[in-house]
Amino acid sequence: MDPEIAAWLGFVPWVIGGGIAIALAGVWASVHNTKLKIRNGYPLEGMWGQSLKPDMSSESMERVRLLTQENAALRAEVSSMKERMANVERIVTDSGFQLTHQIDRLRDSDEVN
Repeated sequence: MDPEIAAWLGFVPWVIGGGIAIALAGVWASVHNTKLKIRNGYPLEGMWGQSLKPDMSSESMERVRLLTQENAALRAEVSSMKERMANVERIVTDSGFQLTHQIDRLRDSDEVN
């Protein structure tokens, strides 16, 4: 066998291995990309770019309804907390005399109850 051909044949396993590694990396990237799309709510696409729409079963519609209700409740709670925080900030930034007066008034109301 010609030494030049033998030298080239030594690289064949590396070339085949590299091709397999590139193919596996492409498959992994595709799976990872699809996983990220699912996790973040992006629409899925088929092999040729066509849109794949998941069917909305009654279970998924119920889940969406419950999440919407929970979201509304949490927004109301955050709004209430913002109002309370504004009151606390107002009390803290008032002059010392008014703060002392309000603290005394709160103490007096606790003693009555």
